[in-house]
Amino acid sequence: MLDHYFHLDFDCQRGLQEQLRKALLDAIHTGTIPTEEALPSCRRLSLQLGVSRNTVALVYEKLVEDGYLVSRPRSGYYLDDAYQPGAAPGAIAGAHDEVVDAPSWGRRFTHRPSHLQGVLRPSNWMDYEFPFIYGQLDARLFPLEQWREASRRLLGGHRERHWLNDRYDQDDPMLVEQIRTRVLPKRGIHARSDEILITLGSQNALYLIAQLLFDARTRVAMENPGYREAANVFRRQGATLSYQPLDDEGMQLDAVAASCDYLYVTPSHQVPTGVTMSRARREALITQILERDQIVLEDDYDAEVNFDRHAQPALKASRAGARVIYMSSLSKPLSAGLRLGYLVADAELIDELRALRRLMYRHPPSGLQQQLAEFLAQGHYDRYLRTFSEKMRQRWETMDDAIARALPSCRRIGNDHASVFWLEAPSEIDTQRLAWRASQQGVLIEPGFQHFFDRAPPCNFFRLGFGVIDNERIRPGIERLADVF
Repeated sequence: MLDHYFHLDFDCQRGLQEQLRKALLDAIHTGTIPTEEALPSCRRLSLQLGVSRNTVALVYEKLVEDGYLVSRPRSGYYLDDAYQPGAAPGAIAGAHDEVVDAPSWGRRFTHRPSHLQGVLRPSNWMDYEFPFIYGQLDARLFPLEQWREASRRLLGGHRERHWLNDRYDQDDPMLVEQIRTRVLPKRGIHARSDEILITLGSQNALYLIAQLLFDARTRVAMENPGYREAANVFRRQGATLSYQPLDDEGMQLDAVAASCDYLYVTPSHQVPTGVTMSRARREALITQILERDQIVLEDDYDAEVNFDRHAQPALKASRAGARVIYMSSLSKPLSAGLRLGYLVADAELIDELRALRRLMYRHPPSGLQQQLAEFLAQGHYDRYLRTFSEKMRQRWETMDDAIARALPSCRRIGNDHASVFWLEAPSEIDTQRLAWRASQQGVLIEPGFQHFFDRAPPCNFFRLGFGVIDNERIRPGIERLADVF
């Protein structure tokens, strides 16, 4: 009988009907439901699982409607013939008694991406009491009801369902228009629709650019410390990288930087330090690229989360804008899992990037593009940003004060209202060991060595984020971190 092996581990985050349906479908697909025997009655299964008879009845009827079960009058519910063991000979025909060894994939690899160093973070960061992690957002701040409204507008009524079609290499025109008219002007950028390309986030944008423009002859200047995954992408294409030191004005410009073909910068909030490039350094950079025939790759990191009322416009908005390839992401302020961003560049470059993107995945999912377009068009995004920025401002002020009080021996680098704090501990402190000790006390911090490109990176830097931690938990978390120094 089914009740001998059927079990349900209830999850308070999901509805009872959803959980029961999934459990029954799992039993159907694994062949554990009897083929000639009736399933337990609604009454019997409800008593066994401790749920209402109505819940079981609704799930059974829905499975009948979907063709998984059949209802026999005065007999009960049975598994439909189409789902009984042996009913799918095509699936069995491919089985073999003899299993051959897998090929030696290692000697077939042309390269090994797994050997590239990334930024390591524990996958269970949500389990920490004080997760001072960067790059994640507080899911409780997500405007779920407004996002659902955008979905209802997309799916409801008798509207054309263009999102069901393959757009080949085209983006959703409404989303492009919303970015062009609502998002870019905030950064001082005015672009045509044919100068915008939707991407699967900034990392995808970097990969597309490197694939199209870089080879073994290409020289790229990067910030040090900097964004390691950008360096990985550029090196993958054979480019020679020049790591430029930082100061409190941003990336330093010297003869080496002046000799490069491209300069990759994060001027709004530098990764990982949060330093904002000064006006003087921006002007020097603009002058240099105009004189030296260079191209800037501007990764406008964290710009949408900027709660500094005196934020500077993007480099793309400058007089050298034609020499700037601009990339940003809608994932950073809204949802790290959204994975939607955009590129802004001359139409000729966008055409080729679009063609390259077509070879990889045609276009980002149309349904997601249209839902985000609705979300923007209804003003939900702007309202959310105002609320979100205020929350981040409050947390930043709490962090700023807590660090000053509890960690006076650590030097703050950058003070530009970024969503991160980059700290230099005393030289004798190894922040890898500090991070381990802190983790034993429920405090998650990020050692800074992995962001440096030096052969022997300094070991006394670390990064603190505050995107996912409650404001009231910041101060006790910093105090606990101070206790393990």
